[in-house]
Amino acid sequence: MQEELSILIQAQYPLIYLNTPEEERAERAIALVAQVKPARRIFTWTITNGIVEYGQAGGGSQHNTESPEAALKWIIRSDQKEPAIYVFKDLHPLFDNPVIVRCLRDVIANFKGTQKSIILMSPVQVIPIELEKEVIVLDFPLPKIEELEDVLAQQIGASRIKKLAPETKEKLLRATLGLTHDEAEKVYRKAQVTTGRLTEEEVGIVLSEKQQLIRRNGILEYIEEDEGISAVGGLEELKHWLRQRSNAFSQRAREYGLPQPKGMLILGVPGCGKSLIAKTTARLWSLPLVRLDMGRVYDGSTVGRSEANLRSALKVAESISPMILFIDELDKAFAGSAGSADSDGGTSSRIFGTFLTWMQEKKSPVFVMATANRVDRLPGEFLRKGRFDELFFVDLPNFEERKQIFEIHLSKRRSDITRFDFGQLSNVSDGFSGAEIEQGIVAAMYEAFAQDREFTQLDIISAVKSTTPLSRTMTEQVSALRDWARLRARPAATTVAEYQRMEF
Repeated sequence: MQEELSILIQAQYPLIYLNTPEEERAERAIALVAQVKPARRIFTWTITNGIVEYGQAGGGSQHNTESPEAALKWIIRSDQKEPAIYVFKDLHPLFDNPVIVRCLRDVIANFKGTQKSIILMSPVQVIPIELEKEVIVLDFPLPKIEELEDVLAQQIGASRIKKLAPETKEKLLRATLGLTHDEAEKVYRKAQVTTGRLTEEEVGIVLSEKQQLIRRNGILEYIEEDEGISAVGGLEELKHWLRQRSNAFSQRAREYGLPQPKGMLILGVPGCGKSLIAKTTARLWSLPLVRLDMGRVYDGSTVGRSEANLRSALKVAESISPMILFIDELDKAFAGSAGSADSDGGTSSRIFGTFLTWMQEKKSPVFVMATANRVDRLPGEFLRKGRFDELFFVDLPNFEERKQIFEIHLSKRRSDITRFDFGQLSNVSDGFSGAEIEQGIVAAMYEAFAQDREFTQLDIISAVKSTTPLSRTMTEQVSALRDWARLRARPAATTVAEYQRMEF
């Protein structure tokens, strides 16, 4: 961006709109650009102080220039031969005043053929229609990892912290990607004040700062998961795939020549751990997990508002990357995109197209993790290679996986579980999903609690036998999903994966 700004100023562009909330950092970049010959003086304007010369010890303020009209007229009266850059901060709320817009157009006309430029600096992009043909818009990017490394080095130098290990340093730096210079500085100080140190364990404190960005967006939802991937029973093939990529976003992986993983789609029977595996992956990879709520994206109040909501959400996701973007039940979110012209004026189709294009072309380290139950509802474009790195199918748990699931859920509720026969429990729960097994345990506990006693093996067996699992009530749908996935998706369970490899 700094190079682009330098080119525009040297090319005598009179009006530049710099979109950024980081005023001090942007001013430092402008100061570097102003040193290019011919060197330019820099003046800044705010409604509180008027025009002040940048870098002057005494302030160098110009009297009676607090109003934008007076400031713009002062600029017109200034020496036309002297190269200069005038930075106006937060002028956008005043653009409804036609006098200010007219003054800006007079300044633009006055600047033609001179080494003078006006930079409108604001965190909000508001451009009057009268200036659209005159202005060039630049987005001032957030700090790169090299700049954040300087911030971290300053924090380490100002404290008693010893030299950080390279892996710890990289994790702390990547955790602050997406934050501004000041936000990174504050969160490093917060981590040090909280624990008195900066280690890998403080990555969570740094990531908590990113929650504020997500909350302000309104469409994205930050998800915290206390459990690790060991809380998922079975699915060893899927877990192995995820563990292999636990350092996929590291600099070491880039130096090795590995591309950044794009995402994965998890298909399967409802209640078999698809959402849980997505949530626990965030802890395994030490990345923030953010859910994209497609219901909040759709807004029928204004034409084009829904598409703008999606673009805004994806822009926030990119700004806090590396991260995991979680889309639950993708089949419901985009089910009606194919024929939406008749139902919603084509809004769903446009949103679907925007999302597909973003997935294909994104360069930022945003890992899209999506789940779906009904593969027949998914548009074919989602399933082709290039959108997702892998397509996994999560089937109903087998005998050994059901034993693991019983052990996991009982361990959460009782410290001593030696009294339970997991083999028997697994036998009676054939055809049950993980969620149905958990509900069977909960039902047994309610039964025993109502009788004021401890629940037993027989209570669980009774609760399981009195439940009809989804695999029986919707046999046709489950069978169709299995048939589709057998040759089109990678099995999440090790036993099935090994069998298919041997069969091949």
